[in-house]
Amino acid sequence: MEHITTPKVENVKLLDRYTNRKAANGTLYLTATHLIYVDASAEVRKETWILHHHIATVEKMPLTTAGYPLLIHCKNFHVAHFVIGQERDCHEVYTSLLKLSQPAKPEELYAFSYNPKMSKENRETGWKLIDLKVDYQRMGIPNDYWEITDVNKDYELNAMANRAAGKGYENEDNYDNIRFKFIGIENIHVMRNSLQKLLEVCEMKSPSMSDFLTGLENSGWLRHIKAVMDAGVFLAKAVKDEKASVLVHCSDGWDRTAQVCSLASLLLDPFYRTFKGFMVLIEKEWIAMGHKFSHRCGHLDGDPKEVSPVFTQFVECVWQLMQQFPCTFEFNEHFLLEIHDHVYSCQFGNFLGICHKEREDLKIFEKTHSLWPFLLQKKQELRNPLYRGFTAYKELQPNTLPFSFQFWCGMYNRFDKGMHPKQRVLDHLLSCMSQKMKLEDNASELENKLPFLDGPLPSEACSLSKVGRAASKTPMLNTPQDYEGEPPPVLSNGASAGNIDVASDVDQKHKENLSPHQDLHDLNDTVNVLNSEAKDGKPQQRLSALRTVFSEAGACGGEA
Repeated sequence: MEHITTPKVENVKLLDRYTNRKAANGTLYLTATHLIYVDASAEVRKETWILHHHIATVEKMPLTTAGYPLLIHCKNFHVAHFVIGQERDCHEVYTSLLKLSQPAKPEELYAFSYNPKMSKENRETGWKLIDLKVDYQRMGIPNDYWEITDVNKDYELNAMANRAAGKGYENEDNYDNIRFKFIGIENIHVMRNSLQKLLEVCEMKSPSMSDFLTGLENSGWLRHIKAVMDAGVFLAKAVKDEKASVLVHCSDGWDRTAQVCSLASLLLDPFYRTFKGFMVLIEKEWIAMGHKFSHRCGHLDGDPKEVSPVFTQFVECVWQLMQQFPCTFEFNEHFLLEIHDHVYSCQFGNFLGICHKEREDLKIFEKTHSLWPFLLQKKQELRNPLYRGFTAYKELQPNTLPFSFQFWCGMYNRFDKGMHPKQRVLDHLLSCMSQKMKLEDNASELENKLPFLDGPLPSEACSLSKVGRAASKTPMLNTPQDYEGEPPPVLSNGASAGNIDVASDVDQKHKENLSPHQDLHDLNDTVNVLNSEAKDGKPQQRLSALRTVFSEAGACGGEA
């Protein structure tokens, strides 16, 4: 809290980039973990939460007639444009955010103070959820050719490798029957510049179609995504079709190597397309293999030239595969976005540091929480309703021609309410399925009341689904301890940088208390109708109508 000199600023405007409506007017709060903006002009309490670690840049803009603008760009591609009335307040907020967004020491990261009120045993169990040895055993290792060893437990081999590092590539004279394949994936600096150009295109206020497409092409972003995908496809074909052993490495082995190997694994093995399998894949190919998350994501105040969207590109490649094969992944787009958010949020310990040794030195496994248990608790809302199961598809062979790659609006413009349409077909399907479950529950309750009205139950009983109820029990993942009053009742994750419409605490509690009574009232009304119809001999007609309603709802949730 020593970095916060002005914890509260009133009469702050929040501008909307894509609509001409009047700017919001409210109060800006700075806590130890979040910037929170409360819109006082909205009829319903409306809050914008921005996690400090999500902030990439803070920029003071030239003075306007409305006040002193402050422009915030976030690593999850949220952009917030505030206008503060007083220069002193603007400068103090600016200075505080610079320090809070990039702490100097790892111990100052959010994960070390985040406290979800979980027991020590549950926290330790969460870290044991992913066991890479189990995955190797699933693959048949150890065997006659491979074994699992702890020979490097003291990390002495790492030191030897660093001393001998010559980089470059292998001498062909030292190997028989070897074939080289150089893949044209650019370095981290090219990728960083490409993303910056892409974001400039995304932030154009009123671009023409020609301007947008030209800017997208000039950024080179989709061209780089294609290069990574091509490399993964080449590797998968070499393993599957040629039965070849493949050695993959880039200059250092923790950037492009991780991208290519994890993509090839997704193409070859359907296990990695499940919730658990995708977590294992990230742990194995990214975390355990030493991708420098701390440097590439800019977790700490360091060299900005080390920052690069390597993991972002991998996540987008997975999304591109999901567009071509919508029935092969157990999870949906929101699952990818949750993971991407938390790579930058520093709320969980999984992505802190640059290698396993550094995580041990920081006591990550004793002092922080793992992300994976929290995602699994939200499994129902992160599930792909089109998923056909583990055995429906084996290897994937994506089309990598240029026209196969799409711009991911749901990633790069997801916080911009004025951007439409968005890729939200699966959201609609999930909504239909949830509605179907509610209708089935209501119909089942009504059927249970029929014996008291008109004899035994009909032979065709409706199925009772409890899935929808279970999904509502997920815990709230961010509760900044320094925020005065109760936090918003609905926050998807610790990142929660988006605009969130929530009711006031009193209104929310009133709604929670009112909801079951309202449901009971509606049910009583329906039963009264049944009682009235029973006298006329019509209850079976009503029941048939109910079946028709939720059957039609079921059709909405079926396969597209």
